[in-house]
Amino acid sequence: MQEQNDVSNLRRVIEEEYKQFKEGIAAAKDVALPGNYDSITISGMGGSALPGNILRIFLHRIWRLSGKEGIEVYQNRFYSLPPEAHKNSLNIFCSHSGNTEETLASLDEAIQNHLPSIGMSSGGKLEQICKERGIPFVKLPIPFENFQPRMATGHFIAAFHTVLANSGVIESDEENLLRCGESLEAIIPSLEKKGSEIAQRLHGKTPVIYSNTYLKSLAMIWKIKINENAKTPAFWNYFPELNHNEMVGFSFPQGKFIVVMLRDSEDNPKNLKRYEITARLLEEKGVETMILDISGETMYNRIFSTLVLGDWASYLLALQYGIDPTPVDMVEKLKKMLTEE
Repeated sequence: MQEQNDVSNLRRVIEEEYKQFKEGIAAAKDVALPGNYDSITISGMGGSALPGNILRIFLHRIWRLSGKEGIEVYQNRFYSLPPEAHKNSLNIFCSHSGNTEETLASLDEAIQNHLPSIGMSSGGKLEQICKERGIPFVKLPIPFENFQPRMATGHFIAAFHTVLANSGVIESDEENLLRCGESLEAIIPSLEKKGSEIAQRLHGKTPVIYSNTYLKSLAMIWKIKINENAKTPAFWNYFPELNHNEMVGFSFPQGKFIVVMLRDSEDNPKNLKRYEITARLLEEKGVETMILDISGETMYNRIFSTLVLGDWASYLLALQYGIDPTPVDMVEKLKKMLTEE
């Protein structure tokens, strides 16, 4: 049932996120750029950049468990490419709209320097440039009207995986990706229920999201979803680094915070000790805390179930605030002002 304030029906998007793996694989099935690369450089901004963070987790785990030497994965969130992008790197340019100015500027640099490149978008200038220049291109699906880039992580990850497998950079793990989609479909209702409980506790407070070093991108993405869906400030950090600095800032908290800790049972045992102890220290300073245990049989399941849980929590928090979770008016206003000056 569509909520009154949910004008673009973001609920339906979250309920059907599990379909994105199959859709992303299909979109990239014929795209490849084989080569013996030293690294991968992913250029993108905002919601189009988030999947790059998740890809790094998967690739580093694959290479660590296989015992094989992997290649570096770099991320570019600027108008120009980092030096590593010029050193036998496979450059992937991601802009869901196809019109992100920073990403297009980086693509132009790659073209001028004849760097191996692949484009990913739902259309726009990026698609046009790739077609004109003969650059391999993945056209991402738009399953719903007003579909937002931040909700396309499954599409991007499946497309990344397929392109890299097609190019000989990694071995295909398509079967496990599709199984992850099936598993997500089964637990969507339970994740919504848990997300509702979290949203109730977040209401009226400034969330601070923590995770471990290895999965720190999950904390960052939760923070971003709260910003964009619930239109409220949120912050993130990771263990053990936060214990050496940020924690001290709560000695005299200047606002009403709630710290949400995403705890992974596969973490280093020494790091796991920090969650309960940190929670106890923060609560002594009057800061509310929550510890959420990450669950799932595979790394795909663990990561995506946590991401969908964050989607539900931020979406339901938006409804509690009586706002439409989909539009990001300040971002659109900024883009307009940039073109006018």
